[in-house]
Amino acid sequence: MAASTASAPDAYLRELPPDRAAELAVVRSAVGAAMPEGFVETMGHGMITWVVPLEVAPETYNGKPLMIAGLAAQKNYSTLHLLPLYTGAVMSEADFRARWSAARPPDLGKGCLRFRSASDLDLDLVGEVVSACSVERFVQIMTAGRTTR
Repeated sequence: MAASTASAPDAYLRELPPDRAAELAVVRSAVGAAMPEGFVETMGHGMITWVVPLEVAPETYNGKPLMIAGLAAQKNYSTLHLLPLYTGAVMSEADFRARWSAARPPDLGKGCLRFRSASDLDLDLVGEVVSACSVERFVQIMTAGRTTR
């Protein structure tokens, strides 16, 4: 699938075939329910994203809001990007794999969790990863390695 140009998450889901939209809606709901206060759901990078608003953290490396999570439909699967997992801020990838309780083992890429159906995911564990970082903590983690000039 080409990157979406939808301006809102609901519009993004309407672009998808109904079965794909339904699966993403389940994951979107679970991530949104676990998301700490202060993060905002929006569109970014052609996918549904949850970000720190620029009003809260305006000085980012690329001038765009800091993304904590993203959800997208690809050609043959869907992806869930969980930045706290990939920064090690919440738990290591090894711990995540060990705690995974879904029927299938997690399909972790370099920057995302791939799935075909919401039932492929351990949504409780995903929720735990998402809910573990406040906006303040996430901004601290994401800016810790950046140097100012």
